[in-house]
Amino acid sequence: MKLIQNNKPPMLFAESIKSSRPQLGASMVVTLFLLFLSTILLYFVEGSVQPKAFGSIPRAMWWAMATLTTVGYGDVYPITVMGKICAGIISLVSIGVVALPAGIIAANFSEKLK
Repeated sequence: MKLIQNNKPPMLFAESIKSSRPQLGASMVVTLFLLFLSTILLYFVEGSVQPKAFGSIPRAMWWAMATLTTVGYGDVYPITVMGKICAGIISLVSIGVVALPAGIIAANFSEKLK
């Protein structure tokens, strides 16, 4: 801890995270909204076709979490055309949403360095 306290860049990084709280909170709200939206969407689109994979909201949320975080385990995936279209759109949107907090923190860190 003393090493971090006496080193300026880690302290600036911590300060930039602290000053980014409102923006990070808004980013978290957007991420959670997208998570729930994609969960519900795939539940309705794929739930009747794949009840083991998307037959309940928690099961569909597992897919949404893996997709939004860009982990993509591959254990659950849509098979219908509409499901694949929705998944593609969700995947593209999630890249930006997941990258948003890093951009917010980097901008505040750069500002603190100046």
